[in-house]
Amino acid sequence: MPIYLDYNATTPLDERVLDAMLPYLKGEFGNPSSATHAYGWTAGAAVDLAREELAGAVGASPEEITFTAGATESDNMALLGLLRPGDHLVTAATEHEAILETVHHLVRAGVRVTVLPVDGHGMVHPDALAEALEPGTRLVSLMLANNETGTLNGVRELAEVAHERGVPFHTDAAQAFCKVPVDVEELGVDLMSISAHKCYGPKGVGALYARRRPRPGVRHARPEPILFGGGQERGMRSGTLNVPGIVGLGRAASVGAASLPEEAERIRALRDRLHGALAESVPDLRLNGHPEHRLPGTLNVSFPGVDVGELLGALPDVAASAGSACASLDAGPSHVLEAMGLKDGSWGTVRLSLGRFTTGEDVERASEMLVGAAVDLRSGAEGAGLRGSGPR
Repeated sequence: MPIYLDYNATTPLDERVLDAMLPYLKGEFGNPSSATHAYGWTAGAAVDLAREELAGAVGASPEEITFTAGATESDNMALLGLLRPGDHLVTAATEHEAILETVHHLVRAGVRVTVLPVDGHGMVHPDALAEALEPGTRLVSLMLANNETGTLNGVRELAEVAHERGVPFHTDAAQAFCKVPVDVEELGVDLMSISAHKCYGPKGVGALYARRRPRPGVRHARPEPILFGGGQERGMRSGTLNVPGIVGLGRAASVGAASLPEEAERIRALRDRLHGALAESVPDLRLNGHPEHRLPGTLNVSFPGVDVGELLGALPDVAASAGSACASLDAGPSHVLEAMGLKDGSWGTVRLSLGRFTTGEDVERASEMLVGAAVDLRSGAEGAGLRGSGPR
């Protein structure tokens, strides 16, 4: 089996999560909206417990949690459910496609958008946000952790800037959830999107946190529904609830909360060990993202003079990524790295992301294979260049 270093794309399902889900994939198959018999009551109780587990993990109240099909839907709900033609939205150039593609739709619908720049580490500066705010600003949406570089935004300070002008704040926390502490009160956010499959839970389920009571002086941030039907989730999100998935999200959240910070520290040490091994053998290796304020398991590096497609192709035993998994079919350059000012196409950039089941042996073997492939490809490219230059 290849060494899995693509935890930012998705995480393996934790056995404890699977155990919690199994009854609701088999005998306990009831619809939680069926309120007249035991099958429905059992399913409803399972959803209620999962809502409590997730709320407890992020410092929210259960009634502030709406279950969705994933962070993409949660992002869409936050933006489409709040913004109307003529409103103003502030976001950043390094956001996930779930935000940026929704922004494109909103612009066509008449919403005005300011896209903030980032610094060389990929962080948004509070001053830039303050300058972008205006009387018509209805929402600020800035991610907590970048999915490509792992850079952590100073969301608490950014949210305070927005709140000073009465503007609610949304953060896409899909990549940060269960990897660093995520508490809605500590962060000061009004809306937050999360996804189960980034947190050792099942695919196809997530949640949107929406603060129940508006903060003093801040506009209310209760989105209107974008899906209509049976009025499930208190009318916020119609559709039959994915009970096994929701149970899995709840258990993944409780397991993740209980394992921090020990798990994060172990993963950070492995990441730094991997980085050190690569940098020792490739002295001009470039680290992308903030050297300190980033996810403990994310290592985004560029190898000079190496084509990333050839590099990943030469590593069948290492599962890694050239960037966002959601954009892996797009051969274009990373919009995140371009926004950070890193436009040199001669650098092969690889995202290596570690997680709960990564071992020291994985790191040792992966570093050896990465270095070997990079050195071979560089030597081949230099040799081809010399052969093609002709006699002097």
